Amino acid sequence: MGMLIQLKNRITGSGGVAHLRSGALGEKAAKKFLKQQGLKFLTANFRSPRGEIDLIFRDTDCLIFTEVKTRSSEEWTRPAAAVDAERRRRLTQCSLDYLQLLKNPKIKIRFDIVEVLMTDGKIREIRHLPNTFPMAKPHRYL
Repeated sequence: MGMLIQLKNRITGSGGVAHLRSGALGEKAAKKFLKQQGLKFLTANFRSPRGEIDLIFRDTDCLIFTEVKTRSSEEWTRPAAAVDAERRRRLTQCSLDYLQLLKNPKIKIRFDIVEVLMTDGKIREIRHLPNTFPMAKPHRYL
């Protein structure tokens, strides 16, 4: 693909794999929704060697590690069901990496899931599931 087409696709957001585009749209919608709920946005797509966290927020004395699941259908199961034990383990490890970068502050943490439901490429519904799961064993923080 020519460089001009790649540049155009980056600027306009076209091109790329459909599920990645819907995932990015879902994360953007989740970020806006949580900010409207009064949470302070810190970062998106934090990566460490042990995983990735979609969105990180702060609510007064609590850091919120947020996994966003975007789906066009709930025929088989709810989007949050995709956050299985392995995914929770990776989110836990990645959150510990983030906290280590902050020099392990004395702060509460929680893990939230945001379900974003789409129809015909448009956001239909956003569901915020706070404190959905605890830190995966054997890990713990403060």
